[in-house]
Amino acid sequence: MTALALFACLFIFMFIGVPVAISLGLSSLLTILFFTNDSLASVALKMFESVSEHYTLLAIPFFILSSSFLSTGGVARRLIDFAIASVGHVRGGLAMASVLACMLFAAVSGSSPATVAAIGSIVLVGMARSGYPLDFAAGTISTAGTLGILIPPSIVMLVYASATEVSAARMFEAGVIPGLLMGLSLMVVIYIVAIKKNLPSQPFPGVRTLMSTGARAMGGLMLIILVLGSIYGGVASPTEAAAVAAVYAYLVCVWVYRDVGPLKGVKWRNEGENLGVALVRNIIALPVAIVKSAFDQEVGKMIKESARVSVVLLFVIANAMLFAYVLTTEQIPHGIASTLVEWGLPAWVFLILVNILLLVAGNFMEPSAIIMIMAPILFPIAMQLGIDPIHFGIIMVVNMELGMLTPPVGLNLFVTSGITGKSMLWTIKACAPWLGLMLIFLAMITYIPAISLFLPEMLH
Repeated sequence: MTALALFACLFIFMFIGVPVAISLGLSSLLTILFFTNDSLASVALKMFESVSEHYTLLAIPFFILSSSFLSTGGVARRLIDFAIASVGHVRGGLAMASVLACMLFAAVSGSSPATVAAIGSIVLVGMARSGYPLDFAAGTISTAGTLGILIPPSIVMLVYASATEVSAARMFEAGVIPGLLMGLSLMVVIYIVAIKKNLPSQPFPGVRTLMSTGARAMGGLMLIILVLGSIYGGVASPTEAAAVAAVYAYLVCVWVYRDVGPLKGVKWRNEGENLGVALVRNIIALPVAIVKSAFDQEVGKMIKESARVSVVLLFVIANAMLFAYVLTTEQIPHGIASTLVEWGLPAWVFLILVNILLLVAGNFMEPSAIIMIMAPILFPIAMQLGIDPIHFGIIMVVNMELGMLTPPVGLNLFVTSGITGKSMLWTIKACAPWLGLMLIFLAMITYIPAISLFLPEMLH
């Protein structure tokens, strides 16, 4: 009866247009008041504890802040230049370079919409001018942008780790090979299409250009080594690495690249200036720039926007954890798990049902909300059926990738539509052919656990 009331309230609220976060909180609150013995005071306490007690969640605001600096600070442009110099000379190379740039940016941002916005806003116009069909370019960028939540560090992985109390570091490790495999798959498909449609390629710019673009992109590339290296090496936790990433991203954008902030337009070395003098001058300029950043409008705008996104996301998580608390205290997941085990449901059938359920949910809800609602229900069942928790987490993340491309709430669709100026229907049609490849990839991840588990098992 409690489970029926909980889910009935949730779906009714969502059906009448109440925001997902508030729907989760209200349905949980009503269920607690009328069907349990908990007091109203325990609701506020549980919402506070749900965020404060999960240390891993503290990484989310830091990754969002670092992503904001990198998206605005020109890191994306330098990564694209390096990617084009690397693979632009291959048939369909500009599209491949876009995928490679998305992979690199995903490894420093942790966000799928941010990846599409940062890379797509630069390369889509260039691809169209180079002779690529705009719908093909839009579909490529939208799909490659989903790597933002698969290639670590990933905000969605952090949410899953908090909801299920599995290791965030192991989730990051498990996402590396699937992320590389998906990026490679996209490039192979692009190459095949490029040959059939005779898409253009660019001349090889030369080793010197490749090295110079790589050097200019090193500020962003070093963040990948800094974050993932410190986590995999056991030097820092994901939360500590995220805090370092935010500081590093600020320094790279404001002090090294100088695309934003008080040093914008100031050269590192003036004409005829001694190299040592220039270095000393720039080191002295750093603390001054840090102080001035507190009053800089561009830096302030990025920090405010990051704070807004973080608060919205953490509010969703807090309400979802309250919803999960009601599920757990009423032992709803365990009851479902026991019933399915008694039915003798095999693991492979359960995974099919999970994929269908998550694909449907992805049409209507944001990934973090889906993870926080579904993980407490599905995770205990998966454990009883002998499914590895890390493998199960990657399955959920890949499903969330597909949700980024499916209407009406596919976030990547909205970003791409805004960049191209085309209608949502046009954007959906542009992305539709890529969904087939994504479904094949989902089937591989679901039924070949070694793809996800090879690296975590090797490192531990």
